[in-house]
Amino acid sequence: MIKARDIMTGGAEFVRDQDSVRDAAEKMKELGVGALPICGSDNRLKGVVTDRDVVVKVVGAGRDPKECKAGELAQGEAVTIGADDGAEEILRTMKEHKVRRLPVIDGHDLVGMVALADVARALPDEKAGDLLEALSTD
Repeated sequence: MIKARDIMTGGAEFVRDQDSVRDAAEKMKELGVGALPICGSDNRLKGVVTDRDVVVKVVGAGRDPKECKAGELAQGEAVTIGADDGAEEILRTMKEHKVRRLPVIDGHDLVGMVALADVARALPDEKAGDLLEALSTD
């Protein structure tokens, strides 16, 4: 059975909840990614900041990215997947929560990220296509 740890991108970079949104955006640019997990000082996952969050919730809302903290963009409990969860659980979670990226947790530790692209590479075309369709519709 394919597990999250088999298809994730390991060693996920993250931003601290007290880092500015500008710092988060610069880190996304450096890494060439569209999302970063947000962790608190306790190293626990608080949420995920996306490039869309930066544009819509900060820049588009007239907020200063240097003054806004990444943690302010974390909403509710973060949607995650366990490192040993199987492919069906990944698909179900992404569909249910309409997310294209999932932080992968082993216990309380962030160990990686599973993105839609990872799923597309690892699973049969039909399953990846079903997921993409589910994420693309309202």
